[in-house]
Amino acid sequence: MNNMLAALERRLAALPVSVTVDLPSGQRIGPEHAQVRVTLRSPAAFMALAQGQIGSLGAAVVEGWVDLQGSMRNVMAVANGLLQTDPLRGNASWWSQAIQRARSMALHTLERDAQQVQFHYDLSDDFYALWLDPRRVYSCAYYRDAAMTLAQAQEAKLDHICRKLALQAGERFLDIGCGWGGLIIWAAQHYGVKAKGITLSRNQYNYVSQRIQELGLEAQVQVELCDYRQMADQPFEKMASVGMFEHVGHANLAEYFRTVRRLLQPGGMVLIHGITAGGTHNRELGAGMGEFIERYIFPGGELVHVSAVLHAMAEAGLEMVDTENLRPHYARTLWAWSDALESQLPQAQHILTAQTDAERSDRALRAYRLYLAGSAMGFEQGWMGLHQMLVIHPSGDLVQGALRGAQSNYPFQRQYMYKG
Repeated sequence: MNNMLAALERRLAALPVSVTVDLPSGQRIGPEHAQVRVTLRSPAAFMALAQGQIGSLGAAVVEGWVDLQGSMRNVMAVANGLLQTDPLRGNASWWSQAIQRARSMALHTLERDAQQVQFHYDLSDDFYALWLDPRRVYSCAYYRDAAMTLAQAQEAKLDHICRKLALQAGERFLDIGCGWGGLIIWAAQHYGVKAKGITLSRNQYNYVSQRIQELGLEAQVQVELCDYRQMADQPFEKMASVGMFEHVGHANLAEYFRTVRRLLQPGGMVLIHGITAGGTHNRELGAGMGEFIERYIFPGGELVHVSAVLHAMAEAGLEMVDTENLRPHYARTLWAWSDALESQLPQAQHILTAQTDAERSDRALRAYRLYLAGSAMGFEQGWMGLHQMLVIHPSGDLVQGALRGAQSNYPFQRQYMYKG
């Protein structure tokens, strides 16, 4: 134990911010006044700290076995400095892959997916409204200009997607996993499309339905509470899926993209936007971080490398025509969310307590504080990626498009995205 304490003290002293650790025994490591103070209330929490098991330490914070004081940016600097393993290290053995696939299949039935989505997104609309932008866009913003606010960058992202898809007035446009409706409403108002969004979140469905009525868009925008696998619509000319395939599960990626192809008109385009794994074999982050997110934030969430996503697309008969990595944009987005939440903790506590009992609201708030700041750190470090993939359903018509063989209206150049 003494050796472990000495090793921990050396690591803490080498960190970029000062840290004080109060041990369960009453002993203190570090200076009396520090930028971050960690109070441990159990031997298990001490072991997690000493071994750099950041996810386990985060779970201890949520459960009340550890207290943290200090800004979340400083807390994350400490967490990163304490890591002793590569968060991207995965197990590539056939047995491990088989177990992961079986688990993925079990987690992503129609019933389980609905429950898992509602666990996260139906926590409280008012809670999310505290730290999201006014349009409640809960995905990576696009900081086209470094001086942009979060709200401006989210509008830039919505427009970036619409421009990539070359949306035209009157086109039928589907958003799979439409969230609080930011994209379908933007596309309808600014590009004149007939938009439809689907979600599994009852709260989101109710909110979007109300917004459609308030804006007088009933003839142009539609929202439906359903699973993508249950859709029987005629194919759409344009589609988007933003922050969705992370919830699909690796075992269901093939079915997901086959469904996307079925719902996309031949020659049509779809924009797939989502979080990808930084490593090629890990389905979640190591050092306990993946388990933390699974338990407290996104049950059933799985990350795969962008190469696996592109492989599943190709197997389904779709063709990727443009891919963009927005990883640092998501780091900045998450820090903006984290800073907004940190500035309104009393209000957040009040909102969550009104939804449930005080103990559960305390746990939820601690979990989200760690999740937002920890994810921001993860994107900065490159442990996760964020890719936008523009994909076509080849029509088979070699004369369709600007170039022979395009088999779509995609011009096979990027200039069209930036006109006007």
